[in-house]
Amino acid sequence: MVTTAPLATETTESHPPRPGKPAGKRVRRTPVQSLIPGAGGKGFWLYLVPGLLLLTIIVLVPLGWNFFLTFTKYRGIKPPVWIGLDNWTKLFGDDVFWTSFGNSIAMIVAMVVVPTLLGLVLAAMLFDLVGKKFGGKIASFLRATYYLPQILPTVIAAIVIGWILRPENGALNQVLGAIGLSGLEHNWLGSPDTAMACIMVIMIWVQLGYPIVIFMAALQRVDPELYEAAELDGANWFQRFRAITVGIIRPEIFVVTLTCTIAALKVFGPIYALTRGGPGTSTMVPSYYSYSEFFQNQQVGYGATIATALTVVVAVVAIIFITFQTRLERQDEER
Repeated sequence: MVTTAPLATETTESHPPRPGKPAGKRVRRTPVQSLIPGAGGKGFWLYLVPGLLLLTIIVLVPLGWNFFLTFTKYRGIKPPVWIGLDNWTKLFGDDVFWTSFGNSIAMIVAMVVVPTLLGLVLAAMLFDLVGKKFGGKIASFLRATYYLPQILPTVIAAIVIGWILRPENGALNQVLGAIGLSGLEHNWLGSPDTAMACIMVIMIWVQLGYPIVIFMAALQRVDPELYEAAELDGANWFQRFRAITVGIIRPEIFVVTLTCTIAALKVFGPIYALTRGGPGTSTMVPSYYSYSEFFQNQQVGYGATIATALTVVVAVVAIIFITFQTRLERQDEER
């Protein structure tokens, strides 16, 4: 038989009677914190030690070493040679670097703007229209269908997409030829005019399921009576969507926008698997540029500089998003 210690102990002590009241015993309760070793003091910090240790080893130490390498010339073999700010000076005058950040803007459009807006509309339609007319199972099935690209391995998806867009015998060109549009056949990923557009379309397809899942989960906490009252007042679907849906799930919109923006800034897998930053620099992004300097050109110091600059940009973007969200929440509370 297993017994457990009580959360608090009770002791009694005699005390003199108050005027007009009979004598009795006063119950003194022992706080729960006194029964737990270290509770209420510094002992709880011991539970944070494993996490802090892993954070230091896995994140902080490599981050500090990477920052140190930005001031060195290092090829990965001989010891680093201190060169001061030469890498940073080179970075700000590097056309490829600025081109890669320009391509990151295109990635933000493809991975943040379009999926968030389209996902918000689709989630509202699945929840408010499809779910009511055809049942929750149909809406859940469609939601899972949209989310499927998110769980596909990047390499597998790239192989399939590369086969579809292959210039010689790719599925897309063969379909165009079969329907009499052979004049539109093209080297989709091998041409600077279409490579980035193809990557953007692919990333919209991959990213769309994520906001749909988040927004449909957020819609579960919307009071259905709000929709019913608005519908009785004559509001159409778009008016209900704008006045009720967007306002209530705004915190989730911020979360999706922030996480997708960070993912867009550091996107690497699709670029590596499909174009390797080419043709030329038409699909070059900062993360792949840093990788190429690290491992292909063996310019470890310069690659670390690119990675550090990207880290700073991601941190600044996150701070701006969080500050803006906090300010809006305070305004809502004041109202």
